Amino acid sequence: MKLGFVGLGAMGRPMLGHLIAAGHELAVWARRPEAAAEAARAGAAVCATPAELAARSEVVFSIVTTGADVSAVAFGGNGLAEGFRRGGVHVDMSTTSPTVARELAGRYAGLGVDWLDAPVSGGAAGAQAATLAIMAGGEAAVLARVQPLLATLGSRVVHVGPAGAGQVAKACNQMVMVSAIEACAEAMRLAAAHGVDVAAVRQALMGGSAASRMLEVMGGRMVSRDFSAGVEAWLHHKDFGILLGEAYRLGVPLPIAAQVWQQLNALMAQGWGQDDTASLLRVLESASGA
Repeated sequence: MKLGFVGLGAMGRPMLGHLIAAGHELAVWARRPEAAAEAARAGAAVCATPAELAARSEVVFSIVTTGADVSAVAFGGNGLAEGFRRGGVHVDMSTTSPTVARELAGRYAGLGVDWLDAPVSGGAAGAQAATLAIMAGGEAAVLARVQPLLATLGSRVVHVGPAGAGQVAKACNQMVMVSAIEACAEAMRLAAAHGVDVAAVRQALMGGSAASRMLEVMGGRMVSRDFSAGVEAWLHHKDFGILLGEAYRLGVPLPIAAQVWQQLNALMAQGWGQDDTASLLRVLESASGA
């Protein structure tokens, strides 16, 4: 297929590579000349504008930072909407709000262009290994059309519901995941305060009901004090802003998530936003003078 791609960061670069390796004809649009040059070396054509990209593509993927970024790429000046033909598909794999996803789906529908919000979980490692979990919102028939493409990028694709539903699932994913990271940090801090070997505590917990992927990975980072970014913490801070905003709009109480957001706020205030979210342990240490 003739495919377009926008968003050549840590996630987007390996995803682009998988699509090229699968035999598709790829084109990209990038804000950064160096990102465009790297994509060209990988075998992708480079377009001057998103509109030009959409005009030559059956399906365009985007994975950018914020809802405002997605909106600008889609409907800003020389945006994708100006180039898409009827029947084109925009698959947005960014993490944004359900409200933004539904708005863009509605605007595209008026042009005869299809939409999927398909945010992912698995981080850069999952993107590189093509093992991402993909949470799709949109029409089932549209998902069926692009399912083989998504299967190239991830190991699990779940149709959650209509437009915006994928972003709802991603918000829930982030809420559970980062709350678990905070719980791991609190466990490690309590163990250290008692003067107990935190590595031994983590090993003991991994053999019981507290065992989890977050305790394995993030607990391991805390034990080794490796705070170099796997996923930069500011991205989780951004995601919590989205989900707490949705909770406010809907009047849904999220007491644990609200407390975790305050810890993320404290992390950002300490200047650790570009470090790993395992730095939530350092927030606790700082608060207790450790």
